[in-house]
Amino acid sequence: MNKSIQYISATALVIAALMSGSAYAQGAPQTVTLMKVDPATIATGYRTSKVVGATVVNDTNEAVGIVDDLIVTPHDTVPYAVLSVGGFLGIGTKYVVVSASALEVQDKKMVLHGATKESLMSLPEFTYAR
Repeated sequence: MNKSIQYISATALVIAALMSGSAYAQGAPQTVTLMKVDPATIATGYRTSKVVGATVVNDTNEAVGIVDDLIVTPHDTVPYAVLSVGGFLGIGTKYVVVSASALEVQDKKMVLHGATKESLMSLPEFTYAR
């Protein structure tokens, strides 16, 4: 038998073995529930790359923090926003967490209603897991 035919035959044999029942040996077959999404509605949203780094203001347009990160946990459906508050040029900065749903976009600004620098500084400090 010619070497290229042997190679093709060996490759086909490996593929057939991989596609056999052994693929299910690691657990039950998985199913995924898909949902319909309106692309026009999604296009009006904000990309995380645009939200992270955005200044957060309160109702009086006073800057109260900066969005440092967005976190999605395995069990919650609402993402969380990590805000850096206080400090100057990164010195004395504290990280706190608020529900991302508490942030409202108004006139291309991230608004956290009722927030003050003091109220955010009084929240428990958030530390990133290593």
